[in-house]
Amino acid sequence: MQMLFTLGVLLYTLGILLAALLGHPKAKQWVEGRWQQRKAYIPDTVDEPNEPWVWFHAASLGEFEQGRPVIEALKQAHPDYKILLSFFSPSGYEVRKNYAYADEVLYLPADMPWNASKWVRHHHFVAAFFIKYEFWFNYMRALKKEGVPLFYISLILDKKSFFFKPYGKWFRRQLDAVTHFFVQDEDTVALLHNVGYDNVTLCGDTRFDRVAAIAEQAKPFPEVERFINGRKCIIAGSTWPPDERLLNDFLPKLPDDYCLIVAPHDVSESHVERIKAMFPKATLYTEWSALPPCHTEAQPSVSMGGNKVLVVNTIGILSQLYQYARFVYIGGGFGVNIHNIQEPVTFGCPVVFGPKHKSFKEAVDLVALQGAFSVRDAAELEAIFLRLMNDEAFYAQASETCRNYLKSQVGATKIIMQGFEKALF
Repeated sequence: MQMLFTLGVLLYTLGILLAALLGHPKAKQWVEGRWQQRKAYIPDTVDEPNEPWVWFHAASLGEFEQGRPVIEALKQAHPDYKILLSFFSPSGYEVRKNYAYADEVLYLPADMPWNASKWVRHHHFVAAFFIKYEFWFNYMRALKKEGVPLFYISLILDKKSFFFKPYGKWFRRQLDAVTHFFVQDEDTVALLHNVGYDNVTLCGDTRFDRVAAIAEQAKPFPEVERFINGRKCIIAGSTWPPDERLLNDFLPKLPDDYCLIVAPHDVSESHVERIKAMFPKATLYTEWSALPPCHTEAQPSVSMGGNKVLVVNTIGILSQLYQYARFVYIGGGFGVNIHNIQEPVTFGCPVVFGPKHKSFKEAVDLVALQGAFSVRDAAELEAIFLRLMNDEAFYAQASETCRNYLKSQVGATKIIMQGFEKALF
């Protein structure tokens, strides 16, 4: 079965190579990045044996954010440890390749036995952390062979996973390489217990620790405050075209004492132009922030085009902009899946999103608790928006629900660090 798994990885890798040759941009990045780093991750020499390394592996950017609180807590507790951060996806690597807390950031080479063996022997790891779903069995076997403790953090599984299928015996055996599982929910605890793994701790999602820290450190944005100008604010984050059409349908019903900030997932010039065509009087964030404060304060109607919409056509600030929202719409729910709702929840913002949200525990939990609301069409969006605007008791209860949910979820990093210290020392 190990040979079949490795063959599957080989075929998958060949498929990416073919896609790269055919011009697929992400596949091309995947291949070129690994080719440029081939000597870094399959070296002829090994590191100094007295240099302790800890390896963190994330599939992409979202998983990195879940691992980030643990990386930073570990670096603070053990500044002598070197951190190797690896990514599977270009979308993670390209954004975080200069991450300050990592001593080395690399693409993970394909999960072949020879790659795994060289990788593990090279770095003299004292521990490894795999984040959420990353099950690379040749690497897991290599870590076990070298006696390196392996921890899973923010793991969440369901009964549909291949581990729990009738044919899943071989896959379950690979979990013997794991020193400890730090998991998000009680269902995952039960599933692992049922197949014989008691080395499990329920601690929640580490990303809540990260977003709580962001909220505590949120800086003011004077240019945004000037745009809001005393009005109540709805923020639509990580939107896609179906979300933007719904928001445009609602715009005529937006009261005069409200404004709308739209932060699309895709901030390419072509997509921003489409949004501008949809909201013809909207102001771009880059244009608005470039205006001197005296101009925006003296002539707000001219500067804003008499409009209530600001389009954030840059990245990196959305998580902190939620501090200004009364409530939030999160995009993606009419496509593959919703984007991050933890960031607005941290600020006590009730959240609205489309129907594709059930892969995220926090979204399901908050819908049940009435801190978040799922809508299927423009009529349902209008109904919940108007209720959050006009029913003060309903809004206050939803906001308090979000704050209380956050308080119940923080603390996973501390639990993981305690487990790590216990396992190693």
